Amino acid sequence: MENVEKIIAQQLLSVKAVKLDAENPFTWASGWKSPIYCDNRKLLTYPAERKRVTEAFVEVIKNNFKDVDMIAGVATGAIAWGVMVAEALGKPFVYVRPKPKDHGTQSQVEGTIERNTRVVVVEDLISTGASSLSCCSALRKADAVILGMVAIFSYNFPLSRREFEYANIELHTLCQYDSLLEEAVNENYIDKKYLEVLKEWRMNPSTWKGVGV
Repeated sequence: MENVEKIIAQQLLSVKAVKLDAENPFTWASGWKSPIYCDNRKLLTYPAERKRVTEAFVEVIKNNFKDVDMIAGVATGAIAWGVMVAEALGKPFVYVRPKPKDHGTQSQVEGTIERNTRVVVVEDLISTGASSLSCCSALRKADAVILGMVAIFSYNFPLSRREFEYANIELHTLCQYDSLLEEAVNENYIDKKYLEVLKEWRMNPSTWKGVGV
């Protein structure tokens, strides 16, 4: 596990942004059973953790997207992160709604963006990738050039990795599911006996039912 992944995993666990429960799984809106619930908005409450995430984003962008002109945040969870990253980099900022608003200008991209602006998208969480990629599609319709996306956490589903490859979107995450599990075991946050069944969920999330089911 790279150092930054370890640090972010520790932060997610320490502020209880992540809950892990293999015996009493959570149910997503899609109907999937999941042993994990992730709410990265909790990180915003804590100044030290908030600063470390922002710094990690900035480092990733500087190392991988040197030609970036603008930062875009995915509404609503990544708006705050996007603003902080844009401020740290001294770059303009826009945010993208899940769909065009049904009144006024009917905008989906909020802010001013010029043709061929090179954009890095900030996201808080990657699950299937559908909503994140929809944001990129809206930016492309606004004639932006998508350099890539950065996210705090990804479940790292094979499906989402394929979707990002098909969309030709370079994705960098500060932490991902397997790294989180490793740290959760190290910190005695979960019992090691559940490790394999928790790993199985990531490979087959749509059919996974939980321990002993």
